[in-house]
Amino acid sequence: MVHGLTLVRARRRLARLAGRFARAERGATAVEFALVAIPFLMLVFAIIELGLVFLVSLTLENAVIDAGRTIRTGEIQNSGGTASSFKTAVCNRMSWIGASTCGSALQIDVRTFADYATSATSASAGTVPTTMNWNPGTAGSIVLVRAYYTWPLITPLLQTGLQSSNGKRIIYAATAFTNEPYDQ
Repeated sequence: MVHGLTLVRARRRLARLAGRFARAERGATAVEFALVAIPFLMLVFAIIELGLVFLVSLTLENAVIDAGRTIRTGEIQNSGGTASSFKTAVCNRMSWIGASTCGSALQIDVRTFADYATSATSASAGTVPTTMNWNPGTAGSIVLVRAYYTWPLITPLLQTGLQSSNGKRIIYAATAFTNEPYDQ
């Protein structure tokens, strides 16, 4: 009988403690913050990273347009410029990323076409060519310059949302123009 009485007392004590715990409001804010903080911080980091992706995209686009001007005016052709020197020129215009990072992550494709319709079809393909070409053309050539920059993503939310492969996003920029009449 003594053993049964202690068991009843233990159950009553446990019930009182559970009741006090359920009524207690101290620390509720800390628990609520812990539940909300992780998704909130993931959202903040995803917004920051998405902003960086857009910044890199705009920087790449401006760098390709600016460096493409050296092809359009014949400057790079007359100076004996190569694909490597053109790539360096694009990377120099994206200096905030870092030259070492840009050099390994950037691929440049420069091609000439007979007309703009053909170049538009080629540009809208949306896939990275398996081989990069370097053909800046001559005076009057229609040239398409495409750049592909591999940007690493950190936030898992963006890795799935931006349809990246291996946690990296391919950022694409292009410009098409007709070379100006320059002295060859």
